[in-house]
Amino acid sequence: MKIVNATSEIPGMTREEVERFLESKLNLQMATIDEHGEPNIQPVWFYYDKNREKISITTSKLAKKTQNLRNKPSIYFSIDDENLPYKGVKGKGIATIIEDTNRILTQGDRISMKYLGTLDHPVAKMISDRSKKGEVVLIEISPKFFSTWDYGKMQP
Repeated sequence: MKIVNATSEIPGMTREEVERFLESKLNLQMATIDEHGEPNIQPVWFYYDKNREKISITTSKLAKKTQNLRNKPSIYFSIDDENLPYKGVKGKGIATIIEDTNRILTQGDRISMKYLGTLDHPVAKMISDRSKKGEVVLIEISPKFFSTWDYGKMQP
């Protein structure tokens, strides 16, 4: 995975720092392009598989972001921490929509465990139930690069 600094003035992150950062419970802001060429930005829960270098999200089959990605699979994303010291990861990638129920359930459970810590939570159960009914898709993002920043590394 190519990792670059977002700007020359602000230090970036190493691969290991990026991988640790992507384990956080921060939302990923994903930007898709609609049928009119307009941006659509949605906050989503995600799971980053560092071995496969893929970002996974689950969402409704009927969601606007899903419709947009069926037409234009290019995606921009950003994950940033609003707490000091500010840091984040953004990038561009190609999204693949997966409708295999087993893969959706597996990734949905990983995402629920990351954010909720249990599969017994009502939200985790709702995601699983909707997945089993075929109402949910898995969106797998193949990032082209990560652009990073970390204000904690700034010299005083």
